[in-house]
Amino acid sequence: MHDVPTVYLDHAATTPMVRAAVEAMTAHLADIGNASSLHASGRRARRVVEESRETIAQALGCRPGEVVFTSGGTEADNLALKGLYWSRRAADPARRRILASAVEHHAVLDPLHWLGDHEDAELELLPVDDRGRLDTAALAASIERDPASVALVSVMWANNEVGTVQPIPDVVALAAPHGIPVHTDAVQALGSLPVDFAAAGVDAMTISGHKVGGPLGVGALVVRREVELTALVHGGGQERDVRSGTLDVPAVAGFAAAVELAVKEQADETTRLTALRERLVDAVRREVPDAVLNGVSTGSTDGGGLPGIVHFSFPGCEGDSLLMLLDARGIECSTGSACSAGVPQPSHVLLAMGRDADEARSSLRFSLGHTSTETDVDALAVALGPCVERARAARG
Repeated sequence: MHDVPTVYLDHAATTPMVRAAVEAMTAHLADIGNASSLHASGRRARRVVEESRETIAQALGCRPGEVVFTSGGTEADNLALKGLYWSRRAADPARRRILASAVEHHAVLDPLHWLGDHEDAELELLPVDDRGRLDTAALAASIERDPASVALVSVMWANNEVGTVQPIPDVVALAAPHGIPVHTDAVQALGSLPVDFAAAGVDAMTISGHKVGGPLGVGALVVRREVELTALVHGGGQERDVRSGTLDVPAVAGFAAAVELAVKEQADETTRLTALRERLVDAVRREVPDAVLNGVSTGSTDGGGLPGIVHFSFPGCEGDSLLMLLDARGIECSTGSACSAGVPQPSHVLLAMGRDADEARSSLRFSLGHTSTETDVDALAVALGPCVERARAARG
């Protein structure tokens, strides 16, 4: 299989590092100095961290002191959800309810279920429509039922499986009058949409390095200074005493370079990827006419989706089988969230959108990124028809 050229269509899972991030990271790999040390080497390391923090803050419309570095999106989600819940409960034991959309990433859903199982939280998963968009009327009704009992609200900025963008301004408008903090997982949105922390009005926002061309193993929770947050990790008191641990200076530098570039190029890249997405959607519909597009209906004429995500159901196919057939042809894609890959359960996102289990299991996500080309899309078009035929035949 070494001679099969690889077409990478799984950028929503992780995307190749951009040159700017590689250069920023490698420039510091051989440096000595702990950013918490007081001597000259430590101060040099600290300067790199703080300059990186300022770069990220400027790109995201927040204050440098609001950027808390973590090991990635999952840790940042856990810190936001558990840290907010514990702080709110400590201030008022009646605040036990957590409201979240039913289509959140597992990095949000699993900590919330854990809080329900172990910390007496009452989790309410709010419905979405057939495109995966939050039912804001249901959120409003849930808040109004007893606003004093709501600890927090968590709604992702954009969905990682079908690409649907959520109405974050509406969520904030419903929660803010009651003083309810709002967290949003913006991991997929950053670099694909304009992301401005202050303008959005949220209290906490999760971002990740490797989704925007930065290194793996680094991310951040952007959280307002006024927000009380109970720490998950205790130790040296780094990162506002809510996230202890020696900072990975090279990774932080690479992360900052990637965020800066992603935000700078976002508008142009959105235009480019939207055209590629249209080409991909047209190719799939031409090769497999009965394929069903999940989420938004089109790219450029519908502002409700990410430019780089295309999610289709292929009737009569098992998604896992189709994925492996395409992989054998050098086409790499996903059955949805990479974190649940290999688990033979239908996508919770598609089930929440009203699809049945068969439809959910027959689905694939093709996600585009900064290295994607028309040639990649055309290669998928050539491989898809025969692979779908084989997948259907295998299923009988």
